[in-house]
Amino acid sequence: MTTVPSTSSTATPTSAPPVGTPRRLGSLGPVGLVLAGGVSVQFGGALAVTLIPRAGASGVVALRLLAAAIVLLAVCRPRLRGHSRADWGTVFAFGITMGAMNGLFYEAVARIPLGPAVTLEVLGPLTLSVLASRRAINALWAGLALLGVFLLGGGGFGDLDPTGVGFALGAGAMWALYILFSARTGRRFPQADGLALAMAIAALLFLPIGIASAGARLLNPTTLALGSAVALLSSVLPYTLELLALRRLPASTFAILMSLEPALAATSGFLILGQSLSWPEAAAIALVIAASIGAVRTQVGRGKARVEPAPEA
Repeated sequence: MTTVPSTSSTATPTSAPPVGTPRRLGSLGPVGLVLAGGVSVQFGGALAVTLIPRAGASGVVALRLLAAAIVLLAVCRPRLRGHSRADWGTVFAFGITMGAMNGLFYEAVARIPLGPAVTLEVLGPLTLSVLASRRAINALWAGLALLGVFLLGGGGFGDLDPTGVGFALGAGAMWALYILFSARTGRRFPQADGLALAMAIAALLFLPIGIASAGARLLNPTTLALGSAVALLSSVLPYTLELLALRRLPASTFAILMSLEPALAATSGFLILGQSLSWPEAAAIALVIAASIGAVRTQVGRGKARVEPAPEA
């Protein structure tokens, strides 16, 4: 589950190179960083699934958010003074959305395989991208995504736990809101200060839920170590890699790479959890990925049409 929304599938490129510019020799570097971040997120998610029997979904979320908040606060050291009431309102909304997104997602992967869960979750950003573009061609991308969801559910989600499906769709809705609030937070706070504060708010809000759910199990040394590893793989490491990549990578390319998350999730689920996919499920994931990439490219093309000057006579 990606958590860098300001450069998600709804973003338009802010630093795309001019058309016809030769590819730089180091262009594979940032792409590799993004892919490494995606692999880290999904393998962290797979590790979290193995931790759920120890601490429950809510306990895992609490550990992940708390460990990530501690690291981000230590690294960013955000200022607490000098912010307006609107600034704090925005970062609180961001933190609440972040906590809800993580909580719903982990409840989903406790019930359904990781690949289908991420595929259903990515429908949130995809829907936001389609609505933001408002172009007729997006009916095609929406249709592809719906076909993928239909195949994923075997014509009615007969093979997937309906509660898990509901949690995954709810996580997708929170991901769409997360995108919006992250963008607003980024405009109001310098660097990653807003992210660090929002992560701390999410951790504080979710910690009582995790304690009520898992109790003393959260203090088990093995559980603490695994929870910290999940935070490192799913939050700290991918955020760092993506921030480094975005210094040299157009946001549009980043968004397309993020569309591969369901495939990475299915791979990590197979390698770590032994969760195999049927051919219809694999085709469903491919359709949702194609719809996400198509929606991103449509949005990018629309942005270029607005900013590119007319050719000279």
